[in-house]
Amino acid sequence: MIDIVKLLKENREITDFKVNSVVSESYETFYVRGKLETVRATSTEDATVTVYVDGDGVKGDSSFSVYASMTEEEVAKKIASASKRARLVKNKPYDIPTGDKLDVVIASNFKDYEVSELAKSIANAVERADSYENGSINALEIFIYKEKISVVNSRGVDKSQVRYRAMIEAIPTWTEDGESVELYEAYHFTDFNADEITAEIDERMREVRDRKIAALHEPCTANVVLHAREISNLIGEITDSLNFVTVYSHANVFSKGDAVQKDRTGDPISVTMCHEIEGSRFSAVFDGDGVTLKDKNVIENGVATAYYGSHRFGSYLGEEVTGDLRCVSLAKGTLSEEEVSKEPYFECVSLSGLQLDLYNDYIGGEIRLAYYFDGEKKIPVTGISMSGKLSEVLNSIRLSEKTVAKDNYKGPAIALLKNLSII
Repeated sequence: MIDIVKLLKENREITDFKVNSVVSESYETFYVRGKLETVRATSTEDATVTVYVDGDGVKGDSSFSVYASMTEEEVAKKIASASKRARLVKNKPYDIPTGDKLDVVIASNFKDYEVSELAKSIANAVERADSYENGSINALEIFIYKEKISVVNSRGVDKSQVRYRAMIEAIPTWTEDGESVELYEAYHFTDFNADEITAEIDERMREVRDRKIAALHEPCTANVVLHAREISNLIGEITDSLNFVTVYSHANVFSKGDAVQKDRTGDPISVTMCHEIEGSRFSAVFDGDGVTLKDKNVIENGVATAYYGSHRFGSYLGEEVTGDLRCVSLAKGTLSEEEVSKEPYFECVSLSGLQLDLYNDYIGGEIRLAYYFDGEKKIPVTGISMSGKLSEVLNSIRLSEKTVAKDNYKGPAIALLKNLSII
């Protein structure tokens, strides 16, 4: 790719600039009913340029994309056009980040493998879970990426981080009595562990089997168990209210010092926004502005203690800048496996999406598959929904002693929500 920084420095109309670039190498394999159909390897390089123009008490900015096929003349014209657009933007002024050079590799065992060998090992791990008489993996796609993410600006920031990640897309299918049920599974990871992959796909195979036999359940009031994905969504909704952008725009429900749990009877909620979780594709050393990320405790024992977020809006608020933190760590609770089973409950394993509304104090969701524990056995159920008051759920929530790390979340493996309406 052409020297974008040189062209930016030659333009005297702009005050500052930032260049974000990604060099990506991918290796992709596609299977149909266990047979390898396609192998594809790609290499791409893309960049996004942001120019800043300072005016009379204002700061304007404008961005554009640069592709490898573009010429120096085309990029120079893009810079000139962006500087004109930036003059029309009247943002409150702020200083863009200053910094130095940094070149890091985020931990992953992918680099210990030749990429085709790794793809084959992943496929073998998935295949081990395809062991049910009436079940099958109809389609399997494996994507392996190596990405070099860089940011350079006019104030000395020159940072790059290399990260590895993979995604499995699978269609577990259960066919019985002439009828089939399918599930879509997207599984992300940054470290290869064959047993974990097999266990993940095996769990999905059992879910699609149980979707086939799941029955309806009469309306009732009951406890509900959520797993890591939905716990992450729940906590993420709360922490979004503490982000600099949300606070600056006065869209936050919670402020520093507010009780997230007002009349707590369950486990206390303590949350740290962090830059890295083992195995997470969201782990990073710096953000898109080149700010080195700093972990921040934002909720302690049910009380909001701090804000977090990007350089620009942290500057506006006069807060210590943490950078754009995308991982969340929730402190473990006191709930044991034995205690969960003291009362009947619905264990949600597949939802259409957890529905949360902080403004209207609501939590709910359509449950596609749950296991109803009646005190003795678990029964697959489907076609039901749950709903309740979010404040009451937060006050009485129980969090497990056992913890997991999944995607951008690290914390209790399950959460027990009390007395939700099941319809």
